[in-house]
Amino acid sequence: MTVPQIYTVAALCIYTALMIFIGCISYGKSRNLDSFLIGGRNIGAWATAFAYGTTYFSAVVFVGYAGQHGWNIGIGAIWIGVGNAVLGCLLSWLLFANRTRKMTKKLNARTMPDYFDKRYNSKGMKILAAIIIFVFLVPYSAAVYKGLGSLFGAVFPNVPTWVWMMGIAVLTAVYLVAGGYIATSYTDLVQGVIMIAGVVMLVVTVLRHEAVGGIGGLIENLSSFQPLPGDPNPVTGSQLTNIFGGSSFRFLCFNIMLTSFGTWGLPQMIGKFYAIKDTAAIKRGTIISTFFCVVIGCGAYLIGSTSRLILGGQLPQGGIDAVIPTLLMEVLSGGKMGTILLAIIMVLLLSASMSTLQSVVLTSASAVAVDLIPLLRKKGIKPESQMLLTRLFCLAFVACSFIFATQNIPIIVSLMSFSWGVVSGCFIGPYIWGLFSRKITKAGAFAGILSGLITVGCATLVISLKSGFAAAAAKSPEMGVAAMAISVIIVPLVSAFTGNTESEKKRVNEIFACFGK
Repeated sequence: MTVPQIYTVAALCIYTALMIFIGCISYGKSRNLDSFLIGGRNIGAWATAFAYGTTYFSAVVFVGYAGQHGWNIGIGAIWIGVGNAVLGCLLSWLLFANRTRKMTKKLNARTMPDYFDKRYNSKGMKILAAIIIFVFLVPYSAAVYKGLGSLFGAVFPNVPTWVWMMGIAVLTAVYLVAGGYIATSYTDLVQGVIMIAGVVMLVVTVLRHEAVGGIGGLIENLSSFQPLPGDPNPVTGSQLTNIFGGSSFRFLCFNIMLTSFGTWGLPQMIGKFYAIKDTAAIKRGTIISTFFCVVIGCGAYLIGSTSRLILGGQLPQGGIDAVIPTLLMEVLSGGKMGTILLAIIMVLLLSASMSTLQSVVLTSASAVAVDLIPLLRKKGIKPESQMLLTRLFCLAFVACSFIFATQNIPIIVSLMSFSWGVVSGCFIGPYIWGLFSRKITKAGAFAGILSGLITVGCATLVISLKSGFAAAAAKSPEMGVAAMAISVIIVPLVSAFTGNTESEKKRVNEIFACFGK
């Protein structure tokens, strides 16, 4: 093995041992379903804030989004990071964290499908939500595998990518199955610290590269950049330095909306608010989580914006998904400090991916084991059997997503955008309106879920029949944003025409009593 590989393997061994240790010490604290799924609603500010941030940003953000948008848009891509921090994090915490905690505690809801069932008194909605989560979060998690596999493939070119993906799957399954949400909250705290330290060091190193020359040099060098002859996607310096994205302004706006407002309807994100222990922790968590997202989000897209300079305008073999892995090898391949930093960055990206993966797995497994199967069994399921089922479905979901990730699906950004848009497009309307309005009906909430699903499904079908699925995947941001907007509009609209019965109004008023007068 080369020196960089030795350092990387050593760092990964230390990290793996730490994750397994956390899983072991968390096992005794996750003996019931409440503890396993939401940490007994007793998770503190730092752990919840870092859990939210690390779930938000996986290796796909660096490899896919930052690589693609930094390469094609330039400096303007940093607005995606800003939007994620302000809209996807700060505004989400301010608007939803406290109301979600109070209402889900009042309803004794532990998952998004459980919330829909108890808020709208609808078993059918619970079943539909559970199916959507399980089906569409598989490609989401597969995108996480593929993003990380691309990076490890760059450092270890002689090791098949599927080997790394299997290692990630096994490690995630071990500590998640052992410790549940408590284990993930502890690991997220550790992973968050690693991510912040790694991104700060990487930004400094990238900006000091001779091809970049600091912030001033980045602007100056990008402004004079000229595409290479025969470049399939020629971009000039004026485009790369346009603060509003230039000709990509519309595309940039849709990506900001999808990746920012999308968090408002994703069950793996909203679930963090179920578990936080009190209002004081929410106030602290809002600040901590926003700071985390500013550092990670803006840092990732800033690094991506330097890619054309560092790589000399030559798109690497492997296409757009290989931009960031190639950039890292170029920047960190020289000297002992570069080798050490490379090992740290690999652990950073492993942390980012595993934190996202564990949240998606727990959300999906609980959707089937806790929300779906008990409804299909007339005799019900004992609590201890439900715990075992949840752990088994965690393993099953990891296996399914690993198998999906090994398939030859090249564009991980489109893969993740598609899943993100479908799930959030279905849930955002019923979830948000259910928190704030007593007038929302079961029919309105059902219409919101179906409208999101139909919007993305019909658009995908029409575009695929006309131009192929690749063309539909490329339009995934627009489809996702449309689905979210339609869901938010259709829920109160249908509710206005249906109305609640007097008994339903009384039930809803009792639920909203959790907020006081």
